Formats: sequence, C-alpha cells, structure tokens
Amino acid sequence: MKRLASLLFAAIAIACSAQTLAASPVEVDRIVAVVNDEAITLFELRDRVRSVVRQLRSQNIALPPREELEKQLLERLIMDKVQLQYAKETGMRIPDNELDSALRRIAEGNRLSLGDFRAALERDGIAWSKFREEIRDEMTVSRLRDREVSTRVTVTEGEVDNYLSSPEATQGEAEVVHLAHILIRVPEQASPEQLGRIRFRADQALQQVRRGEDFAKVAATFSDAPDGLSGGSMGPRPLDSLPNLYAEASRRLKPGEASEILRSPAGFHIVKLLERKGGAKNVESLRQTRARHILIKVSDLVSEAEAKRKIISLKERIDNGGDFAELAKLHSNDTLSATKGGDLGWVYQGDTVPEFEKAMDALKIGEISQPVQSPFGWHIIQVQERKTDDASTERRRLMAKGALRERKADEAYQDWLRQMRDRAYVEYRLEDNR
Repeated sequence: MKRLASLLFAAIAIACSAQTLAASPVEVDRIVAVVNDEAITLFELRDRVRSVVRQLRSQNIALPPREELEKQLLERLIMDKVQLQYAKETGMRIPDNELDSALRRIAEGNRLSLGDFRAALERDGIAWSKFREEIRDEMTVSRLRDREVSTRVTVTEGEVDNYLSSPEATQGEAEVVHLAHILIRVPEQASPEQLGRIRFRADQALQQVRRGEDFAKVAATFSDAPDGLSGGSMGPRPLDSLPNLYAEASRRLKPGEASEILRSPAGFHIVKLLERKGGAKNVESLRQTRARHILIKVSDLVSEAEAKRKIISLKERIDNGGDFAELAKLHSNDTLSATKGGDLGWVYQGDTVPEFEKAMDALKIGEISQPVQSPFGWHIIQVQERKTDDASTERRRLMAKGALRERKADEAYQDWLRQMRDRAYVEYRLEDNR
C-alpha cells in the first residue's frame, strides 16, 4: 500500500512538473524584419547583439540601452541585406581563394596561424563556417562600395584648378584631424512628419553629447553610419580629404568640442574633434624608388600555399646566384613588368599597396626582400635606386584629384546607400510580441 501511495505521489509530481514546464514560455525563433524577399530572424539579431556587445566592451565603450542597441543593429542588418542582395543580383561574389587569403591576413594580424586562429574562435563559441561567411559578406560590401562610389565620384579640371590655388594647397598645410561623427540618415523623399521625427532624434543625440555623455556611446546608440558601433571614429585623416561639411566644421572646433547639428543630403550629422595635428608638407618634392619585383598570384589554379612555395623557391634561386631579371621574365605573373625583367620604373610614395610599399621602403639599395604578401599575391622586391625629385605639374594635379575624390567618396557612398534603402521593401516585426 505504501509503495502504491509513493507511486501515486510520484505520478502527481511528474504531472505538476510537466504542467509547470508547459506553462513556462520557451522563446522560439521568429521573423523580426522582411527585406524584399528575405527574412531577418530574432536569432540573427540576438547573435549580432552578442557580437557587438563583445566588441564594445573590448574597446571600453559604454553600452547603449539594450532596446536601442537592438534597433540600431536591426537597421544595420537591413542595410547589409540590401547591399548583399544587390551584389548578388549584379553577379558580385568573393571567390574562395580571395576569402582564404583575407582570413590568413586576419590570423597573421592576431599573430596566429590559421589553424590556431580557427581554434581560438571555436573556443569562444564562434562557428568557423559562419565566421567565414561573415568575412565574405564584409568583403562583398567593401568591394560593392568601391564599385558604386567610383561610378558616382567625378572631379573636374576646374575643381582641381580651384584646389591647387586654395590656401591649403599653396601654403603646403598638412593638417591631420581625428574626428568622430554621428550620422542620422534621412530618406530621400522624407515627409515633413518623418523629417520632424528624425530631427528630434538628432536633437536627443546632441543633448546627450552636451550633457557630457561619452560620444562613443551616443554614436553606438544613434548613428546610422557603418562606424557608429565602434564609437563613430573616422581615424586620423588629412583635412583636405574630408567631406566639405566635416572639414568646415572641424576648422571651427577645438579638440574635445562637438559641433551643432549639421545638415547634408544624407541626413543630420554631429562631429566631434578628437585631435588635430599640423605640419608642413612639400608637394613640390616627393620620394621616388626605382624597384623591380617578381609576383606569383594566387588564383583558382594556384593555391595560397603553392604560390608561397613558388616564391620561396625563386628566392632561393636568386640567393644562389640566379639572375633576377631572367627569373622575372620566366615566372612573374605581373605581365607589364615581367617583359622588362620585373622593372617597375620609378615609383612614387603611395603608388603601391601598403604591404608592398612598407617592405620596399625597408630595403637598402640593391637589397632583395624576403617573400612579401600583398592582396595581389607573393612578391620578391629589389630596390635599385632612390631619389627625391620635384613633382611635375601633372603629378601635383593627380595628387589634388586624389584628395578631392576621397573628399567626395563618403558623401557619394551615403547618397547611394540612402537610395538603395529607399528602394527596398522593408517590413518591421521587432515590436511584435516583445
């Protein structure tokens, strides 16, 4: 009888427990937004929130309120989705070999082998396959920006003339400013009501800045710019390469000061000057290096490991008395220089990618580098001569055009993003069943 009673009590306890579990809500995945014909799920959003929280904490940036952070990140996911959809429609895709090269560079930047880097990510609970695709998406968006901006930015000869006759060019100022900014985007066809709501949001951001809130936290809370979640920092940049709106604002600011709300076609902006550095530059004279190289490219047919093996083999042959020029003619994948024995001619500062220039600048005249990796593949570099020469009129105009293009690029990209966002169909469901 006692055993029967015990079994009965156990049955009742199990039934009660089952009812309790049934009564406890269990969160399931759901759709929080629809972008054209693709959905963004709650799990995707929460995963991005966890990633950004880790990033903000690692940078010692105060976390914005959770609800604000979710809204900001949902907007970021929507913008990413819009751009990736457009890239897919236009046939843009990052090949696996380019992705693998980028992952190796990321690992090397963390002073790890690729295998150790993968293991470290997986220890942190980050799936390698997911991380790979996230990096592919980042590369796609970056390449898309380059492609779309290049078609939208034009610099006229008149603009170059005006730039070269301006005080900043004639006086040789090399002012560098480090800005942080907040962008609150305005749709192209915004109604007066929309504009009022967005302006109110900009006023809220400025009030927080004026009250002494950490600018990085305010940027993470309010900014629609891609760098908003890293505190809005634009990094040190030459004043003459900034958008006019930002350049003019920064001239009126002292380090530590923030601007009033600025208006551009892209939306409302707040700019803070973090640091200002000045100094003389001489555009009349530039350092030039005469160099030659051998390049082995990574391709669908040549893996990263195979390209590296080939370049190491060629370096060994040169070290053992092999003729650099002949080996360049036979093996270099740079078709323009290979026929000339790898000769690149006279190279100005900034003419080559940073990885190549850094390695080249470290060499003495006549010295041959160890294998050097760049986005183009693997190189062996030899410096033959150096000189400081007067910059020709053509070269000065080319430099001016580059500064003006950089100045316009951010504005052009923001304009393109706004148009892409306005054309997309977006349905919000984040507030459903919150």
